[in-house]
Amino acid sequence: MTINGTAATASGAGETRQYSTFRVADMFMGIELTRVQELLRFQEMTSVPLAPPAIEGLINLRGQIVTALDVRRILGLPAMESEDSLPMNIVIQSEGGPVSLLVDEICDVLDVPVASSTPVPENMPPRQRELIKGVYQLECGLLLIMNSERVLETAAN
Repeated sequence: MTINGTAATASGAGETRQYSTFRVADMFMGIELTRVQELLRFQEMTSVPLAPPAIEGLINLRGQIVTALDVRRILGLPAMESEDSLPMNIVIQSEGGPVSLLVDEICDVLDVPVASSTPVPENMPPRQRELIKGVYQLECGLLLIMNSERVLETAAN
């Protein structure tokens, strides 16, 4: 598997998990593939007055209204620098129906050995640390696994 021309594998053997990967700022992240409904280019959004800051707006997904969450805001990161750059949508399933996570770039699906997981680094900012549930060391760097349930809880506040 390659990510932007770089091999992306983790050492280890045995059981693997599949993650849909994406970039947010300089972070390379993943979410369980079983949670992902679909991946979309930028979609026009309708803003929601008085909504929590993480809610960027609502999108119409083939007649279904879906809440779009800004992952940068949830992680406490600055907004995208370029106004020309548009976020992409990772639509995931939640208990209340589909939710769109707005990310900078959508990457590949990776098979990662379960045994190669390591704990979240202690030196990570607390706000980000609580939203990450595991880390994998790949040849091209670290893959941070997003805790999608915790992200949805945080966005609602």
